[in-house]
Amino acid sequence: MSVRPCSRISCSDEAVATLTFSYADSMAVLGPLSGSHEPHAYDLCERHARLTTPPQGWQMIRHRLTSVEDAGRTAPNPT
Repeated sequence: MSVRPCSRISCSDEAVATLTFSYADSMAVLGPLSGSHEPHAYDLCERHARLTTPPQGWQMIRHRLTSVEDAGRTAPNPT
């Protein structure tokens, strides 16, 4: 598997989390790095994932990694 970079402009750090938005629910969801690149999601490095805040009036759900080892592990691809 190739390393995916952070989606933030001018950041080439390795992505460890994926940010998605549910516009209908006014919700941002940040979780472990998805198993594959999703065109409507944002892969973020540890620093940008930590600093990310939701748009004003939105809720933010953060699915926390359970251990440092999980940071390098990706979710399985759905079949």
